Amino acid sequence: MVRPMTAAIPFHENPISILSQWQPATWVDYERYRDDPEMPERLRLFFHNGYLKVDAMGWEGIKHAQVRDLFVMLLAFWFGQHPELVAESMGGYLMEKPELQGAAPDLMLYVGDGAPSWSKGEPRRIDLQKWRVPDLVGEVSDTTLASDLDEMKQLYAALGIPEYWVVNVPGQQVLAFRLVDGKYQECDTSVALPGLPIALLEAVLDRLAEGTNITAANWFMREIAKL
Repeated sequence: MVRPMTAAIPFHENPISILSQWQPATWVDYERYRDDPEMPERLRLFFHNGYLKVDAMGWEGIKHAQVRDLFVMLLAFWFGQHPELVAESMGGYLMEKPELQGAAPDLMLYVGDGAPSWSKGEPRRIDLQKWRVPDLVGEVSDTTLASDLDEMKQLYAALGIPEYWVVNVPGQQVLAFRLVDGKYQECDTSVALPGLPIALLEAVLDRLAEGTNITAANWFMREIAKL
């Protein structure tokens, strides 16, 4: 998302219709939407390179919700098979590098020590000047595939996220990327979930097409027990 900076957006009463696509903005614009108490609680904000995007998770479609919940279950079942690993799932939570980037990915995973914690009186977001970045983030792409493979990919690379998944819902496809020298390269095996073939995640999407997200997740649990 390397584009020239243009005039900042005005502050709107209803940002959903205005900012569902990336729009030029300043960090001050971002903070206004972030801190406005009248904004929906499930608002997801993204900021990078002088551009802002606002998503209302409450408006997500059925397929998006099914797949997002499915992948949370897959993460839980994977680490259930690997009790030696400590992991924390925090999808939808806002993380920031002040003045530079902000993002609230559909999927966010910390593996090992150093996951963020919250104390009373602190802002309800992850300050990446204080906490390390997550090991994995992902976006569920029902209607947003082009952006998730372009602007979102650049945003997460700039944040230094080691692994990024794009779940192409209509295409029943999972695109996984590993950060190498500041750029994402497609990979066929996860690093955050050691030894997990990305092809197995796509097979789970095939199962979802035949049943429910819970039956698909149970199939995945049986399959990873064989690895």
